[in-house]
Amino acid sequence: MAGSAPGQVTATALGPWPGDDPLEATRTIRGELGSPHLPFLAELPDRGVGSDPLGRTASLLVELAVDVQPHGWRLVDRPGKDQQRARSALATDINVLADVAGAEDDSAEAVKIQLRGPLSLAAGLYLHNGERALLDFGARRDITDSLAAGVAEHIARIRAAVPGADVVVQLDEPDIAAVLAGTIPTASGYRTLRSIPQDEATAAWRRVVDALKAAGAAETVIAVPEIEAPFAQILASGADGVAVPLKALTTRQWEQLAGAVESGKRVWAGALPAGEPGRTLPRTAELVEAVWRPWRQLGLPASSLVSLRVTPSHGLAGHSPAAAKEILSRLTQLADGLNQLALG
Repeated sequence: MAGSAPGQVTATALGPWPGDDPLEATRTIRGELGSPHLPFLAELPDRGVGSDPLGRTASLLVELAVDVQPHGWRLVDRPGKDQQRARSALATDINVLADVAGAEDDSAEAVKIQLRGPLSLAAGLYLHNGERALLDFGARRDITDSLAAGVAEHIARIRAAVPGADVVVQLDEPDIAAVLAGTIPTASGYRTLRSIPQDEATAAWRRVVDALKAAGAAETVIAVPEIEAPFAQILASGADGVAVPLKALTTRQWEQLAGAVESGKRVWAGALPAGEPGRTLPRTAELVEAVWRPWRQLGLPASSLVSLRVTPSHGLAGHSPAAAKEILSRLTQLADGLNQLALG
C-alpha cells in the first residue's frame, strides 16, 4: 500500500496536465500509470479560472471565501462565481475519476491528489487592501487552519470515488524559497514582504499534514523547487517525504536526501527534465544513470532505491497530450530500470 514501506520504485507526475477534457486526461493517466504506479487526479489549467492550482485549492477553504480580482485571487466576504466555478470543475473531475476507475478490471491501489501548500497559498491570495495574505500573521494562520479543515471533506470525496484505494497527497510549495527568504514584493513593488520564520513554516505544514492523516491520507509529501529547498523543515513537519527536481541539487542537498532515505522517508525524484516542451526525451539508460550515480556516490545501497518515486521535473500542462503521455511512459521505464538495480 502507498503509505507502508515501499517495495519498489514507482512513477507518478506532478498534477498539471494539457488540455481541457478531464475524461481524456483521466483515461490516459490511469492507462499509463497502472499498478504499481501512482495515477493522479489531473489539474487542467487550460480550462481557465478555477482550474488553476491556486484557485482549485482555495475553493476547498472552510469559512474563507475567494474571488478573482484584476491582480489575482482575493479573500472576500462571500463566495462568488469564480469560487463556484472552481468547485464545480473539481466536482466534475472527481465524478470522472469515479466513472473511469469504476470501469477498470484492475484498479490501481492508490490515487494521488495535489493541493497548494499553506505558505504558497498565503503568498498567492490577496487581502481586501490589495496586499498578499502572507503579509499578515493572522491571515496566514487563518488560511492554514481553513485548509486543514477543508481537506477532510475533499479526502472523503476522493476515497468515495475510488473505494479501497489509498489516497496520497502532494502539497505544492512552489513559492517557498521566496517566502522563507523574504523576497516576495509588496503590492507597490517598492518593498518585499518580511521572511516567514522557518519554525512557523514547519508548524503550518504540521497542521495540514496532521489533518490529512486524520482524514485518512496514506502518504503526504511536500513538493518544492530545488533552490534553497528546506528539506529539514519539511521532514520535521511529519510529512512522509519530499518531492524535488534533481537536476540542480547540490552535494549538500543530496546528503540531506540520503539522510531522509536512511530515516525511512520517501523521496519523489524529479528525474525526467520536462520544463521545455518539444525537447526530445533523454533515453531511459541516461535517466537511470542520473539517479544511480549520486546514489552510489553517497554510499546508499541499491536496495534503498525502492524509497524513490520518480516524477517529471515540472508539471506537464505546457506539453501536447501525446508528449505528456510519452513522458509517463518514459517514467515507468525509468522506474523499471531502477528496480532492476534495486533487486540486483
